[in-house]
Amino acid sequence: MDLILLGKAVILGVVEGLTEFLPISSTGHLILVGDLLDFNDERGKAFEVIIQFGAILAVCWEFREKLWKVASTVRTSAISRRFILNLLIASIPAMGLAFIFGKYIKAVLFAPIPVASAFIVGALIIFWAESRQSKLAHSGSKSYIQSVDDLTSIDALKVGLAQCAALIPGTSRSGATIIGGMLFGLPRTVATEFSFFLAIPVIGGATAYEILKLWKSPVSLSGDFTWAIVIGFISAFISAFICVRWLIQYVAGHNFIPFAWYRIVFGLLVLVSAYSGLVAWSH
Repeated sequence: MDLILLGKAVILGVVEGLTEFLPISSTGHLILVGDLLDFNDERGKAFEVIIQFGAILAVCWEFREKLWKVASTVRTSAISRRFILNLLIASIPAMGLAFIFGKYIKAVLFAPIPVASAFIVGALIIFWAESRQSKLAHSGSKSYIQSVDDLTSIDALKVGLAQCAALIPGTSRSGATIIGGMLFGLPRTVATEFSFFLAIPVIGGATAYEILKLWKSPVSLSGDFTWAIVIGFISAFISAFICVRWLIQYVAGHNFIPFAWYRIVFGLLVLVSAYSGLVAWSH
């Protein structure tokens, strides 16, 4: 058994779980860490997508009561049907663009320099969104939306369109949906919770697609790589569960400004290390 490979799996699993639902880009972190660990080939990229489902299961467990209520009342409750419809509407734009441009995006943008640049640009957008949110709060303006059940189809479509920005690695899927939702007038807590739920169909679909591709290449799924996926999956689940619990409490009384500063510092470190030759990042 390749213990080094399993060690890489644990590290990447923890990174995935801790970053998937924060506005700091799990894909961007996985690309950078995978590059440092020399686990950025085609199998590595497939591994990164598959272990994301471990993080999604953490969300399903955390919100199991809500999900069960929706599933068990879908025939009798208009609210449950609208909730499912909103998730479908919000999922379609990004999934459609990923299907059309996915290969091109992976070939051109899945590299440390584009990721670092997206980190910094995303931080500036967070500053803008938080400034706007603060002005609305001081003006006394209050949104009619108080929970995810209040979202309309138009609200869901707006968030879905914002999520398309996450196709650029380093942008952050959760960041695009949360900050995009805030810019469209959603309260921070509602935008965050809807981002959790929206991850289920979007990342679930991406994971199923990657597993299907690997299934057609049985050699890739043999031996140590299979164990690496299992270990990475478990690590992602545990770390994501901890992170989701923490984030729910955090957004109740804090903004995302600290994450914006983190993005800037981290992005600048990658750019400086690349252009100074300190780290031989791949291109």
